[in-house]
Amino acid sequence: MASSIPSRPSRIDRLAAILRECFPGPTYELIDTDHELTLITPSERWVETAQTLRDGETFGFEQLIDLCGVDYAAYGRSEWETEEASYTGFGRGVERDQGLALEHPQRFAVVVHLLSLSHNWRLRLRAYLRADEPIIDSLVEVWDAANWFEREAFDLFGILFRNHPDLRRILTDYGFVGHPFRKDFPLSGHVEMRYDPELGRVVYEPVSIEPRVLVPRVIRADARYAGRTAGEGRTDG
Repeated sequence: MASSIPSRPSRIDRLAAILRECFPGPTYELIDTDHELTLITPSERWVETAQTLRDGETFGFEQLIDLCGVDYAAYGRSEWETEEASYTGFGRGVERDQGLALEHPQRFAVVVHLLSLSHNWRLRLRAYLRADEPIIDSLVEVWDAANWFEREAFDLFGILFRNHPDLRRILTDYGFVGHPFRKDFPLSGHVEMRYDPELGRVVYEPVSIEPRVLVPRVIRADARYAGRTAGEGRTDG
């Protein structure tokens, strides 16, 4: 019986070979799963690596598709098991005083998705950041499209981008406290807002609702992962 899984494109093998030659280990790490390549680079070589991927004729990654942050708090614990419903619901549906043990060596990461139109290649670029100082150089000078994506990662994860031209919140309010996509951010938030008719303005007060988790996180059956063990082939959680 013929396999329903499509054969691996030879161009992915060519790209993987070029990446291993240009970015050798142990400084760099190349993850090769599911016809997708992820290049892990040291944070101090973030811009240098990006410029090589953009300007190198063998790569030609002229387009940045997406940039986002990742919080690896409690990585490897049951909240990261996605084959069954987790016992406390969504991964970030926790209380601040509950605590999340850091089992990943570096808590935060910045992930970039790149596209080469000339070679029809896609690549994921990732750099890990320290938990106590999540800071990395900005890619705005390499790809203009990184501007708002980096502001979003700063707003939601608290990741700082050196030399960003205008690093400020983009989705939350100016007076917002905390970063809502961090795993230790409470599901109900820290404060709530209402309009005060006597003051004639919006006021912020401590949140008054009781935090509850009503919907568990669960992944449905997916033919792409048939026959694999839990977590195999997943790279970003």
